[in-house]
Amino acid sequence: MPRIQPLVDTRVLGAAQTALALNLISEIELLRLKTIARLRARELPPDVGWDDLLQEAFTRVLTGSRRLPEGVTMVAFLAGVMRSLKSEHWRRALDGSGGRRTVQIDRAIEDSRDVQLCDPAPGPERSLSAQQELIAIQQLFAADPVAQRIIAGLADGLSAEQIRDSTGISRTDYDSARRRMRRTLLREGLTCEPK
Repeated sequence: MPRIQPLVDTRVLGAAQTALALNLISEIELLRLKTIARLRARELPPDVGWDDLLQEAFTRVLTGSRRLPEGVTMVAFLAGVMRSLKSEHWRRALDGSGGRRTVQIDRAIEDSRDVQLCDPAPGPERSLSAQQELIAIQQLFAADPVAQRIIAGLADGLSAEQIRDSTGISRTDYDSARRRMRRTLLREGLTCEPK
């Protein structure tokens, strides 16, 4: 006896599969977005996975709470949404844990006002993450003296021209080394956006 196909599809699609089905992105773009999500999630606590970050970005686009501006690719837009979600997560975490503290000035006066003083020093999570990344970067470029000189110049706050002048690196060698460094950092997942 032939089996009758069900009239209703009972599969549950995730937001990424829905975006693929709607042709909002291609499979290669999904792979790029997964890589970006992994990089963004490195700076988040372990309970927030990269797939959660990616699915939330897709969900916001699919529900219409985030709209794609004209002239922006979907990959770039979703990468920005993930960056925003990461910032939003840390903002909520710091607000909830007493990240901002209020210091009272002039307690003797009853009508005194509280003044918000923000500590410019990074939190312990951010400090540990930065130390780990610096150690990893030093190990990556231990055998590359040009890259080491560029990193030292960047750490001192020098511009590209100042680094070239102070170290005697030609413009071509400097540009080649920067491209080599960028490729290595991307491959190792050690890039982040400027804050």
